[in-house]
Amino acid sequence: MVGAVPPATPAPPVSPTVPLPRRAPEASAHVRRWYENELGWATVPGDPVLLSVGLRFDVLDVPMEAGIAALRHLRPGSPVAVCGGRMWLLAAPGSAEELPGLLDWLEWGALSPDVMAIGPGGLVQAPPPAEPDAVAAGLSGAGARPGRPGALQGAAWLRPPVPGCEVEASLPTLSALGGVQDAPDLVRVVETVATQCHRIRLRRAGAQPLAFS
Repeated sequence: MVGAVPPATPAPPVSPTVPLPRRAPEASAHVRRWYENELGWATVPGDPVLLSVGLRFDVLDVPMEAGIAALRHLRPGSPVAVCGGRMWLLAAPGSAEELPGLLDWLEWGALSPDVMAIGPGGLVQAPPPAEPDAVAAGLSGAGARPGRPGALQGAAWLRPPVPGCEVEASLPTLSALGGVQDAPDLVRVVETVATQCHRIRLRRAGAQPLAFS
C-alpha cells in the first residue's frame, strides 16, 4: 500500500540493574559483634564483614578434598571454614610465612599454587555464626563432593570457634619451635594436605584425553 507506515520495531527490553545480595545491616552488625565481643577477633569496617588475618590466626587455604584429609590432625575445637570448593584451616600466627619453606622442606614446593596461606595484612570473609550441622551435612551429601568447586557458596563454618575459649591452643603450629603444648602439628597438617593435592593432580592428569599432533 502506497504511503503505508511500517510498524515500529519494539525497543529491546532494558534489564534493570540488580545489586549483588548483601547482608541486612542488622545481620552484619550481629556478625561483627559476635566476632569482636565474643571472640575478640579484629574486623574491618564495611559490608560484608571481613576478618583481619595475622593477629590471632593465619589461614591455610587448601582444596576441599585435601582439607578433609587433614581434619584428623586437628583438635575438635580447631576452627575450620569452607568457601566454595576451598577449605580454610586456621593456623597459628606466623604459619603463612613458614609455609613456603615448609613445603620445600617436605619436597612439595611445586604444590605452592594449590596450598596457599593468608597472613598479616590479609582479609577473609567472616562466616556467619551458625551451627556446623548443616554445613557438615552438605559436605557429606552429593552436592558437595570433592572436586566440585562452587558446591558450597559463601563462607561458612565447618568447625566454628568457641566463644570464651582461647583459640591459640587449638591452632596448628610448628611444635618444634616452641608452639603451644598439645597444639596440632602444622608439619603433619601441611604434609597431609600436600600429599592429597598431589593425588588430586595425578587423578586429573589421568582423566585428561591424549593429545595427538
